Amino acid sequence: MYVLTDDLAWNLVKYMPHVQEMQKKGTTFTDFFATDSLCCPSRTSLLTGQYPHNTGVFTNSGDDGGYRAFMKNRNEEKTFGPAMQRAGYRTGFMGKYLNGYQPGDKNGTDKPYVPSGWNEWDVAGDGYKEYDYDLNENGKVVPYGKAPQDYLTDVLAKKATSFIGSSAEAKKPFMLEVATFAPHGPSTPAPRDEDTFPGLKAPQTDAYDKATRNAPTWQKILSPLEPKEKKEIDRRFAKRVRSVQAVDDMIGQLEKTLEDKGLADDTYIVFGSDNGFHMGEHRLRPGKQTAYDTDVNVPLMVTGPDVPAGEKVSQLAENVDMNPTFLDLAGVDPPSTVDGRSLGGLMHGRTEKEWRDAVLVEHHHADSTKDDPDAAPEITGNPPTYAAMRTDDSLYVEYADGEREFYALDSDPEQLNNRAASLSAAQRAALHHTLTALQRCKGAESCRAASRTRT
Repeated sequence: MYVLTDDLAWNLVKYMPHVQEMQKKGTTFTDFFATDSLCCPSRTSLLTGQYPHNTGVFTNSGDDGGYRAFMKNRNEEKTFGPAMQRAGYRTGFMGKYLNGYQPGDKNGTDKPYVPSGWNEWDVAGDGYKEYDYDLNENGKVVPYGKAPQDYLTDVLAKKATSFIGSSAEAKKPFMLEVATFAPHGPSTPAPRDEDTFPGLKAPQTDAYDKATRNAPTWQKILSPLEPKEKKEIDRRFAKRVRSVQAVDDMIGQLEKTLEDKGLADDTYIVFGSDNGFHMGEHRLRPGKQTAYDTDVNVPLMVTGPDVPAGEKVSQLAENVDMNPTFLDLAGVDPPSTVDGRSLGGLMHGRTEKEWRDAVLVEHHHADSTKDDPDAAPEITGNPPTYAAMRTDDSLYVEYADGEREFYALDSDPEQLNNRAASLSAAQRAALHHTLTALQRCKGAESCRAASRTRT
């Protein structure tokens, strides 16, 4: 079972007791990264196990992004749902699918479209407000209103517990993804949580309201945060915390349902996020899309059979690994076309020989559009197109305009001192060589070879 949140950064985990309990009962991947800190490309990588340059999904809309690009590039047949269904699993998908998806879309059929490979399909289009949304419920569009019982995260929790129950009755193994819209803006909390955490302020790391030394040109417009902006960051952070309380409640309900059905000891629960979120770091106004750890290093916790308790895995992992991991746990050999690799061995406490040295982040600058919930006004800090490579001790970024960034994380964990200009010619060549290989890799063998750094 996979609980995927939207825009949840590491700084929210301390407010989620059931997630913290997962850390105690299971294993945490501390160095798990998104291929792009943007909803649609990241979710496409999660579903398919492929990098954006192989899915063709780089943004949330237009020719190179969104649901349209996802379908145009035939990504639907690559998702883990059909493969697990063929292996005998009951499969379910609930909540947020991909930007641009609409519950009433027919895709050339005679009724609202349900992708093949899913036994249960309860998916929204615009569910960000948590109210006044439609769900495609197995081919029927069902509207929900403004009543407390219509709160989307709670609706998903009920549907998920029902799916677990029906799977238990059928005595069939299941794979369920529950993808919440929380804590994505507007970060609407459940009615019961509206008055929680009064006076809560956003955390201020060493990077908060600090300009990057030798910053790339796109950051030069960033002025110090004004008092009213800091106050707004505090307000938005508190809303984010309140909005994930219902997600945390849902995890507790799902765990209890598994216990009640006698399935707890046989079920893996994976908790994660599609991307992170910055709030004032590097003087960046609230948003994402950068290659910094605030945006691409996201939580991943796993509990389940033979998963060691309280363990932390520091090997580099990435969202392209989720598809082959789920297939591996189900006893299905991942196809050679996936770019990631299974985390099954690592999550069971085993060491992996010749593990990757680097992960790839690739991002296309998207023009702001009124229908894109992630549109970033230029003044907030909106990077140009780039490709980046994260290792265990460095971050290297190549922008399409020719600028470069390099951060040595041992001495600069907050990524505040761009040292690209001080790299030797040999260092620059080696970094460029590995990054280019990652950008061109295709399939498990190719991407595994590309992820080994040259020294």
